[in-house]
This record gives sequence, structure tokens and C-alpha cells, in this order.
Amino acid sequence: MEKLLEILEAIQPDADYETCTTLVTDNYLDSLAILSLVAELEEEFDIEIPTVEIVPANFNSAQSIWSMIQRLEEE
Repeated sequence: MEKLLEILEAIQPDADYETCTTLVTDNYLDSLAILSLVAELEEEFDIEIPTVEIVPANFNSAQSIWSMIQRLEEE
């Protein structure tokens, strides 16, 4: 989770990733930021994020992103 927070801070430093649950809804992460994030996550965690996983519910909070990473690592 710590590495995820570092990646998020590098992409968009203006959000409180510890508590925010509306990262996409409140436009902290726009479409370009999400594409950058997907590329970083795939490289860092050695996972492949399918297009069907790129939905607001998976990216609205650091916890939801972390849950998605863990689920994809198990597959």
C-alpha cells in the first residue's frame, strides 16, 4: 500500500489519499492520470489491468485501487 501511495502522490499530489473516497468523482484523477496510474501499477506490481477494470469504482480511493491490485495479483 505504501508504494501505491507514493505512485499516487507522484501523479497527483493534491489529494489526501488516506481518506479521500471520491478521487475520480471529484476529478483528482482525470482520464490521463488514470492512464498513467494504470501503466505505473502494471509495471510496479507486475499485473495486467483489463479495460473492464478501469471504472470509477476501482479508482475512487486508494483502498479501492489497492483491493483491485490484490485481486489481480491473485489471478
